[in-house]
Amino acid sequence: MVQRLHLVFGGELVDPQKTTFTDPESIDIIGMFPDYASAHAAWKSAAQRTVDDAHMRYFIAHIHRLRDEELSPDADAGDGSA
Repeated sequence: MVQRLHLVFGGELVDPQKTTFTDPESIDIIGMFPDYASAHAAWKSAAQRTVDDAHMRYFIAHIHRLRDEELSPDADAGDGSA
């Protein structure tokens, strides 16, 4: 089985129509989950706890999309980025 990691996090937004956090240092990290179903359950629980606050928002980040297991560890060595 391929592991597809997901991160659930959230916090208070400056504007509920955007995704800019009021204080990035106080972002609530719910956790890392091995699949979308468990991440969605955690997201739903966190979102329901803050349903009365329009500025609180939780997200699911698809961490598995950020990594490409077919790239070698030094694949980015020549592009100058860290």
